Amino acid sequence: MKPKFEPNAKYQPKEFTFKSKKKVKNILANYPSNQARSGIMPLLDLAQRQMGEEGAKAKKPFGGWITRAAMDHIAEVVGQPPMKVYEVATFYSMYNLAPVGKNLVQFCTTTQCWLCGSTKILEAAEKHLKVKIGESTKDGLFTLKEVECLGACVNGPMIQINDDYYEDLTAETMVDVLIALTAGKKPNVGSQTKRHGSMALSGPTSLEKEAKKAGVV
Repeated sequence: MKPKFEPNAKYQPKEFTFKSKKKVKNILANYPSNQARSGIMPLLDLAQRQMGEEGAKAKKPFGGWITRAAMDHIAEVVGQPPMKVYEVATFYSMYNLAPVGKNLVQFCTTTQCWLCGSTKILEAAEKHLKVKIGESTKDGLFTLKEVECLGACVNGPMIQINDDYYEDLTAETMVDVLIALTAGKKPNVGSQTKRHGSMALSGPTSLEKEAKKAGVV
């Protein structure tokens, strides 16, 4: 699912500069001086995280996203035409090119999570927040987004909120996570059933003694 990009939209700010020149320098130091364009992806991520930090402090909060001005600035930094940065940013779904809520709730709805009930947790979130997939709440706290496999298939259904995974969800625990975030609290990440790693739901099927010694059961 490619990110939405409206370069001439009214919500696009006119200017952008990186607050940390040191972070930019450290990123570019990873590549030969004549290959600065290799830093486009980490610089895009840095810009998105900077916007997220600013948005968390805003009166009406918002999440991390990458403005056109930021992409133009990155093009200057790496010595490339802006189009080269646009091409990268619009290809990867991990870059948000339009405003999103402070909490970007990404629902995996591919086969494994779907079989485990991703439809129910999505419906529970939509009902609780009173928005549909692809929409944001009026208070700026949440945006719901549908994504492809997030790589935690064994612990489905699962979601990703910003950088955190929430796994083994039910409709009820999905709402619990949203309630905690609305209150400004940090829900426990990972399995919501306290499952350790990718252990079977019934418990360890091998190395049981070692599992008990390690305190995972």
